[in-house]
Amino acid sequence: MRGALFLVVLVAFVNGRAQQAFTETLLLMGSRFDITVVAQDSSSANTYIQMAIGEIQRIEKHISSWDAASQTSEINRNAGIRPVPVSEELFSLIGRSLGISKLTDGAFDITYASMDRIWKFDGTMGQMPSPEAIRASVAKVGFEHIELDEEARTVFLKAKGMKIGFGAIGKGYAADRAKELLMAKGAAAGIINAAGDMNTWGRQPNGKPWQVAITNPMDKNKVFALLPISQGAVVTSGNYEKYVEFNGQRYSHIIDPRTGYPSKGILSVTVFAPRAELADALATSVFVMGIETGLDRINQLPQVECIIIDDQGNIAKSDNIEIEKI
Repeated sequence: MRGALFLVVLVAFVNGRAQQAFTETLLLMGSRFDITVVAQDSSSANTYIQMAIGEIQRIEKHISSWDAASQTSEINRNAGIRPVPVSEELFSLIGRSLGISKLTDGAFDITYASMDRIWKFDGTMGQMPSPEAIRASVAKVGFEHIELDEEARTVFLKAKGMKIGFGAIGKGYAADRAKELLMAKGAAAGIINAAGDMNTWGRQPNGKPWQVAITNPMDKNKVFALLPISQGAVVTSGNYEKYVEFNGQRYSHIIDPRTGYPSKGILSVTVFAPRAELADALATSVFVMGIETGLDRINQLPQVECIIIDDQGNIAKSDNIEIEKI
């Protein structure tokens, strides 16, 4: 689940001219996007916002597993049959995804799309799936069965029935690319909020850093902490709305692709990183790895920090982050 963050936005005057944060909210990649740019007038802001929308739509078409014409769908159709030539952009994204899979021991895995959907988080589940059904649900999952040929620039899924999907990294990647485009076109500051995958650059019109409020997972109507962020990304994953309970145990909608079992024990994970793509993937991975292993991996990464809240309301954090509670 995303959307656990919101922004504090101010208006100021620079050299006598209004500098204001303009925001447009719309549905992209099946999720809510809030695109904010700092500009002197609505016309300039709209130009930038339309550029960002166009870039996000381009990426969606390129990586979507729902679009039969996309290269991702072509890869999935040819699983166990033949390697598929792809663009340099998609090849690089898949390569980085495999790097994160190795870093997290498979807690992050784009072949999760091969998983049988045996868990329901819409209130209709009456009992736990059997251990046999759970094992079978992940039989075709495994990032190690993706074969990349750098010289031919092809992608091959070795087993029939395998699929890849970018649900845990795609929106972060789109936010990164939209940000990079707007910066290259001269937008001095802004935020791409991709369903809670928040990517910022520059500062508020008053010169102060953007302020990110993190929702309290024990009470989603309250703010847990307020943190400044500039020139980076922050992503929060949470299980406090989509989960099931059996025998007094809460099971999150975030499922371990290695075992088929939902993660448990954690309510929310917030990751700060230079890029939304990385923050997006790590936020999900920490849920699966657990507090101790998750923080150990985060602490080994430069410029990456993390805040974890467990199901008892306890807070754990990486080594170099300070929390200003509200």
